[in-house]
Amino acid sequence: MKILLASQSPRRKELLSGLGLDFEVVKIDCEEILPETISVEEAAAYLSELKANAFQGQTEDEILLTADTVVAINGQILGKPKDEDDARKMLRYLSGKTHQVFTGITLKKADKTITETDVADVELDELTDDEIEYYIQKYKPFDKAGSYGIQEWLGMARIKKITGSFYTIMGLPTHLVYKILKEI
Repeated sequence: MKILLASQSPRRKELLSGLGLDFEVVKIDCEEILPETISVEEAAAYLSELKANAFQGQTEDEILLTADTVVAINGQILGKPKDEDDARKMLRYLSGKTHQVFTGITLKKADKTITETDVADVELDELTDDEIEYYIQKYKPFDKAGSYGIQEWLGMARIKKITGSFYTIMGLPTHLVYKILKEI
């Protein structure tokens, strides 16, 4: 079976490679809009499956892998920041609190679709304005849900505790991907 990774994320490519899997990266054009009534817990899986269903041209011998990561705090989803001001607001909001990171994955064969979500709790230390500014200017976290990447400076220096999979927070719950691939 050939694996198709429908993601432009360098982190997802790195993690899938780390599992020792051969794959091809494919592009999906999909408008990622959540229904207003969807719960925080269901959002990542919904978006992952939405992307999988938008892919055209999958053959019988291919497995499509899509994923989506959602950062949430107090029942509110924090997406990717629109700009520096938005990133500052998100990081100030997360500062000194525990939030959740949900990553949904979908593995789709011609005759079967499996979607699962993994969640991890992240406890962030209090961030100073200088730390927030340094992080935004140096790491440009505009392609990351919640305005940060755990594998970068902010994760190394200011994350106090995680409960759950580091790789889920990074954007791909590798243990779930491996489990599902073994099943199918």
